[in-house]
Amino acid sequence: KVVKAVGPVAKLSAPKEGWENSSLRVRFMQAGLREKSWPALFFAGKTVLALGLPGLFLMFTGLTAVQLSTNLNLLMLLLLAAIGYYLPNGILAHLVESRKNEIQDALPDALDLMTVCVEAGLGLDAAMNRAASEIGMRSEALEDELNLVALELRMGLKREVALRNLALRTGVDDVSSFVAMIVQADRFGTNVAEALRIQGETMRTHRRLRAEERAAKIPLKLLFPLIFFIFPSLMLV
Repeated sequence: KVVKAVGPVAKLSAPKEGWENSSLRVRFMQAGLREKSWPALFFAGKTVLALGLPGLFLMFTGLTAVQLSTNLNLLMLLLLAAIGYYLPNGILAHLVESRKNEIQDALPDALDLMTVCVEAGLGLDAAMNRAASEIGMRSEALEDELNLVALELRMGLKREVALRNLALRTGVDDVSSFVAMIVQADRFGTNVAEALRIQGETMRTHRRLRAEERAAKIPLKLLFPLIFFIFPSLMLV
């Protein structure tokens, strides 16, 4: 009901054509928003916020009798309209980034599970299904993506096509390297278990380096709160 109600409003911000091949549609997939209602809500939010925030500002100035110059009023209206129009894009970018980080951190664990399954005698497709069922406790996003790969394989898609779709849906560099490794192993007939083990060790090293990088940034991030908040309080005491 909400989607039907906001449909005419969403058309004001929605692209006229080329949605199927647009980069924004890929961003929705990378954020995990696959239902058809999400684009309508997204474009309706852009329109409502772009028109509603300037309207609220005009209502506020009218009720409080705040006297502002014409240029300042015009500047505030344009600024609020721009903030309202691009705020949904910022929220979508945050969802995409958080989902990418979740998949990137959980991928080495999934590769370890696949390695154990392949060494136990399972095929690669069965090992991915098993890893998808177990990795859900670690990352629901990665579980959904691996389940989608399994569904595409059941529909008759080639493994290479299904894995490349996985890399496109996630947008994670580690997933792209994992897909390239699997494709090369299939093409040249190399040992999949050994390739999975090496790839898992490499991604685990990358995960540790990312954690060390975040830890190294902590002193710089603490510098400004120390200078502007904690040191003045100590001086007052």
